[in-house]
Amino acid sequence: MKDDILKSIRGYLEMEKESGVSEYLFSSKPKDIRLNLVKNEVSGCQKCPLGKMRTKSVFGSGSINAKLMFVGEAPGHEEDVHGIPFVGEAGMLLTKIIEAMGIKREDVYICNILKCRPPHNRNPLPDEISACMDYLYNQIEMIRPRVICGLGKFASQTLLNIEIPISKLRGSWHEYRGIKFMPTYHPAYLLRNPADKKLVWKDMKKIMEALNG
Repeated sequence: MKDDILKSIRGYLEMEKESGVSEYLFSSKPKDIRLNLVKNEVSGCQKCPLGKMRTKSVFGSGSINAKLMFVGEAPGHEEDVHGIPFVGEAGMLLTKIIEAMGIKREDVYICNILKCRPPHNRNPLPDEISACMDYLYNQIEMIRPRVICGLGKFASQTLLNIEIPISKLRGSWHEYRGIKFMPTYHPAYLLRNPADKKLVWKDMKKIMEALNG
């Protein structure tokens, strides 16, 4: 096991060196390194056609010690440009929701089912979801949050392996691999349907209670 870890670290350093990185700062926590290894794999991923269309892969952002993880559907235009999840208009709304919960955005972890933007922001295809799922599984296992919030239909249905509409899923607790899971509406949906913000806030209050409890 130790030899495997050392081999992985050497491989990571060699990749960084080839990319022109000459200085390295590692945390003492092994999951930092493991998460960076997965991130590097995503940046070179060509498992589906989206890998050839992207500007940047969008892995995830936030604290590796987060108690709360948000999982969305896929990157949009702004995310594709910057390589960071939820930085567009929907992302700004998500940040406001997080701050209203009394949490800093940098203290949660945010990612998507897909790591590359589908053309014209279309819905993810089954083959694309399948190609990306191992990356998401790794993120969840390494972060191991107390609560996962599924943002929208695709994230919630995919992780729960269920086809119930998000309108019926949201607001009720579910479980994903021993982790409490709360489905809710996607921020992009709220931009089109602002009246439903009150429903999402009800869901966030349940999450706050779970985190504080």
